[in-house]
Amino acid sequence: MGVSRLDIFYRRLLLTKLFIGGWGKPEDLKRLFEFRKVIGDREKCKSLVPKDYPVYINKTEEHTDCQIHDGFFISPLEHLVPGILPPEAVKARFQFIVPKRWQKNRPVCIHLAGTGDHFFWRRRTLMARPMIKEAGMGSLLLENPYYGYRKPKDQLRSSLKNVSDLFVMGGALILESTVLLRWLEREGYWPLGMTGISMGGYMASLAVTNWPKPIPLVPCLSWSTASSVFTTGVLSKAVNWTELEKQYAINSVYEEEIIKLLEYCGADSFKMGPELMKNTDSLEHLLGLSGEDSVSVGHNSKAGGEAEAGRDLLIGKGPEGGGARDRVHQFLSSVNSSGTSLETPSSLHANNILNGMKTDSAKCCRPSLHRESIGFMKGVMDECTHMANFSVPVDTSLIIVVQAKEDAYIPRTGVLSLQEIWPGCEVRYLNGGHISAYLFKQNVFRQAIYDAFNRFCLKYPNLN
Repeated sequence: MGVSRLDIFYRRLLLTKLFIGGWGKPEDLKRLFEFRKVIGDREKCKSLVPKDYPVYINKTEEHTDCQIHDGFFISPLEHLVPGILPPEAVKARFQFIVPKRWQKNRPVCIHLAGTGDHFFWRRRTLMARPMIKEAGMGSLLLENPYYGYRKPKDQLRSSLKNVSDLFVMGGALILESTVLLRWLEREGYWPLGMTGISMGGYMASLAVTNWPKPIPLVPCLSWSTASSVFTTGVLSKAVNWTELEKQYAINSVYEEEIIKLLEYCGADSFKMGPELMKNTDSLEHLLGLSGEDSVSVGHNSKAGGEAEAGRDLLIGKGPEGGGARDRVHQFLSSVNSSGTSLETPSSLHANNILNGMKTDSAKCCRPSLHRESIGFMKGVMDECTHMANFSVPVDTSLIIVVQAKEDAYIPRTGVLSLQEIWPGCEVRYLNGGHISAYLFKQNVFRQAIYDAFNRFCLKYPNLN
């Protein structure tokens, strides 16, 4: 399956760069990775957010078909990881849109914002108001940290300044979704569900992994990890690799300390020996060292998985611990002992790099720097966004994933599928790419929401 030309063309219209500030403070990354180990385990999180956590409504508007309530609360992340949120994002804001008359029960779906979805107009117009008309369903629109009222003053439009900002956003939204779900339960709304488009789908998925009850989930145009989005998808072209490479080269804490905090997410098993070499033309291909202009479109899933395992080795991840260089040498030795020759120009070049051609005077000029930065990006992204690093939702049969077949923003090659991580979930595929699906398939997203809610009501008629 190819990728959408519209996706590629649309990306070229966007001139702003992502992560112009770099990776973020090393101490912030360390705190986030430690917190991920807590929030990734549903059992550990049962008492993180009190059931009576305060939520406030400060404005109500009357419309012909609905009431629109504006509300706010303090993000629990500010209490649990103090100072990690920018000051503007500490107050979580939401808009709650309820029908004047309920058709049956009082169903409410929480919508998390996709990339660039500031304030509430887009979700209110394209999803919430039609859902009232079509199904009598209420919607709660939570504003993401770093967007709208919660956008830092020094951030340019939707372009997150630091890589760590994405992880802060995810941690905050998991906790904030819990606050809102508990508040809605207290107010007597039922059934409750979650959805989101693109990045909003990722965040909704993360939030549901933390919810201790069965709940409908409809992630649209998202997948199992954000790592492929920023390393092989079209958005990888928007990443400010120059700054990331510079910081990675100059500050040794990233490869000497932070890498040790990354946990292997289980996406692919390591395949060392001749079988792995059969599927690769060179060590560079084996390690997934594609150039920055490549787009993941033509690889089969097996080759993609092996490339992912190779990148994990490169950034220092393996099944039995130890340093990155030790594991790479172990890997090379295992292949050599099988009688397979590695003496190609590209393999010698890669071997020289991995053997530590790294001096203070030439740190920023080492040939492997771009590849190492991509590997590190993949590692930190998988740590905080890979669904395999979080608890499996309580009932995966209530999950309906809507994906575009030719999505160039959300590559699915070389990463675990959601069906493998969440056995029992349903995946619905649309023709076309990311942009065309967003523009023309909102009705399909809404129908998936209705189907997931109906499935819940049939299966758990008394769970309220």
